[in-house]
Amino acid sequence: MSTVAWLVPSLIEGSGGHRTILQNAEFLALHGNGTTLYLENNNCLLSGESGADAIFRLFGYRFHDVRVGWDNISPVDSVFATIWYSARVVRDLPFSCKKLYFVQDWEACFNPMGDTYLFAENSYRYGLTPITIGRWLPHELKQRFNVDALYFDFCADRSIYARLPNVKRERAIAFIYQPEKPRRGAQMGIEALGIVKYHLPDVRIYLYGSRERGNVWFDHEHLGLLSLEECNALYNRVSVGLCISSSNPSRIPFEMMAAGLPVVELHRSNTLFDLPEDASLLCDQTPESIAEGLVYLLNTPERTQQMEAAAVKFMQQRDLSDGYRQFLDAYGRATHGEADRAAKAAIAPMYSKPPVVATPFISSIPAEIRERLIASKPRLDPITRFKKWTKRSLIKALQ
Repeated sequence: MSTVAWLVPSLIEGSGGHRTILQNAEFLALHGNGTTLYLENNNCLLSGESGADAIFRLFGYRFHDVRVGWDNISPVDSVFATIWYSARVVRDLPFSCKKLYFVQDWEACFNPMGDTYLFAENSYRYGLTPITIGRWLPHELKQRFNVDALYFDFCADRSIYARLPNVKRERAIAFIYQPEKPRRGAQMGIEALGIVKYHLPDVRIYLYGSRERGNVWFDHEHLGLLSLEECNALYNRVSVGLCISSSNPSRIPFEMMAAGLPVVELHRSNTLFDLPEDASLLCDQTPESIAEGLVYLLNTPERTQQMEAAAVKFMQQRDLSDGYRQFLDAYGRATHGEADRAAKAAIAPMYSKPPVVATPFISSIPAEIRERLIASKPRLDPITRFKKWTKRSLIKALQ
C-alpha cells in the first residue's frame, strides 16, 4: 500500500466539505494506506489541544498522524490538495510524488471576479490529477481547461438518512440557510420562501444549517446547527426540501432524498449532471420561479408521493460505502497514471426537463410585500463578509 498526505484547510465546525475530506481520508487509511493530515493552521485548536483531538472533537474522526502547517510536508507517495490555494503548495513540493486534487466545488465562484477568482481557476491548471465529488466538475474541467478528472458520486449515509416509520409529514419546507456562504443563495431562498408564505400562510418554514439568523421578515422557525440525526428527523417531518448551491451540488439534496424528501434546486449547469429528474424539481434562478416550484409540490401531494418513492429508489445504490469504493477506485487509477484513460467516457446530464419558470400568479405579490422582500438583506454584505478571507487567500496564492 501507499503513503498519502492531505492538506486540510482551517477547520470549520459543521462543515460538510471538511467532513467529506475526513471521511475519504479515513477510508484510505482503513484500506492500508499510511495517512498523514496537515492542518492549515491551529485556529480551531483549544489551548493545549492536538490537531488529532480537534478533528475528533469537531467531526468525530480519529487520525493518528495529524500535523499543523503546510510548510514542511514529509515525502510520501501521494499528496492531496483540498482547497484552491493548497494546489500551489502541492505543485511546488520538492519531492517526487503523485500530486492529486480533491475537488468538491468550483471554488473560483466563492470569490468576486478578479485576482482571487482567477488564481482559484488557475489551481486546476497546475498539472494535479483531480478527483471530484459529482459528475459536473469533470465535465466542466474538461470543457474549460481540457483537464481529465476522475469522480465519485454524491452519496449519503443510509444508516442515518432514511425514511422513519410512523412519521407524518407536515405541510412544511426545510431550507438549508447559510448566509455566511454566498454560494448557498440564502437571500434568494428567503425571498422565494417569503412569496410562498404570502400565498400559502399555513405552510411552516424551517431554516437550519447556521447559527446566523439573518433578517427574515416572515414567520419561521430557525433551528440553527443540527446533528446528522436531527437533520434526518427534519427531512422526515417536512414535505419539501430546498437547497440552493451555485458552485456544485451540495451533499444535502442527496441526504434529503435518502430520507424520501423531494428536493427543489436551481436549474443550472452545475445541477443537471447529478440530480435525478424524477426526485427533484429544478427551477429558474429567480425567487418567483423557486416559489412556483415549492407551491406546486406543496399543492400536489400525489406528485410529492411519486417523488418520495423515486428519491428512496435513487439513493438505494448511493450509500456512503458505494461512494467510498468509487473513490478508492479513482485513487488507484490516479496513482497509476490512468486518469486520462478512465475519463474518456463522455458525461451526460442526468436532468433533461426544462426549468420551472414563474407564472403571473406567483409574480403577483403586492407592492408593499415586494418592498419588504427587497429591503430584507443579510446583516453583512457577502463581499464585506469575505473581504478578510479573500485578502488572506490572495496573500497565500502570491507566496
